[in-house]
This record gives sequence, C-alpha cells and structure tokens, in this order.
Amino acid sequence: MKKYLQITIVLGIFAILVFFRQMKGNSQPVVVGNTNSSGNSNSSQNSQSTPAQPSNSNSQLTAQPTTAPILGSYKNGTYNGSVQDAFYGSLQVQAVIANGKITDVIFLQYPNDNRTSQYVNSQADPMLKQEAIQAQSAQVDIVSGASASSQAFQASLADALSQAK
Repeated sequence: MKKYLQITIVLGIFAILVFFRQMKGNSQPVVVGNTNSSGNSNSSQNSQSTPAQPSNSNSQLTAQPTTAPILGSYKNGTYNGSVQDAFYGSLQVQAVIANGKITDVIFLQYPNDNRTSQYVNSQADPMLKQEAIQAQSAQVDIVSGASASSQAFQASLADALSQAK
C-alpha cells in the first residue's frame, strides 16, 4: 500500500509540473539538478553540481565527483553500460560513439512492466538521451518524476563511457 501511495504522490507532482509547464508555454523539459553525495538535490539549473556516477557494488547508486570529458575523447564503437536498479525495474543503456563523440544512446532495458512506468519512461528517456548527446557525457540533469530512472541512466551511461575511454 505504501508503494502505491508513493507512486500516486510522484505522479501527482509530475502532473502538476507538466500542467504549469504547459501554462507557461515552455517547451523545455522539467528537470531538477543532479544529486550530490549527501543525497540532496540541487534545483538550480544554472549552478554547478556534482554528477552521480556508478558504483559496481550491488548496483547501488552513489555520487562521486568527476571531471567532464574532452569532446571527441571517446574510442569509436558501441559500448553497453552496466544494468542498474531503477527502483521499478532494471535500466541499461548502450552508447554509440562515432568520430570520438556520443552519437546515440540506446535503451536496452528500462522499467516498462506497468502503465505508470511506461508513461514515465516514455517522457523521461528521450530527454535523458538528448541531454547526454548534447553534453557528451553522463552528467545530465535528473528528470522530475523519474529520478530513479535518471540516476540509473547516469550510472549505466557512465559505465559505457568509461569503456570508451
């Protein structure tokens, strides 16, 4: 019962954010800043924050500071990230590198076993993919309403990109 209450609250907040975004006429994605090592989120999009990076122990997500990669600094190829726990299911991405840059991010696995997960991921996954390609790193903002999937995305993509160095 507690899980359903949590889902209802998250979806309610997500619906309110979408409503306000539509009222503003803003076509930008609704995001919250990256989480730092204390688990607090930084809601200012203009400030610098510490990105979440993968931990190889039991698929737990932890935040560790890293430096941004130099553009074009990856080896060409296709690299699979590690499978990460996204709370409602597993998430795994594949990074496609061409000419030393991220050209595509493919979702190999993502939570989609219920209608809520399908809806949330249909909204969040394209935003995460677009931002990763634009940033040329796994250092992307967390999408509101999909924080577990966002953190799992960051960790899986960071693992794939570490293989491409």
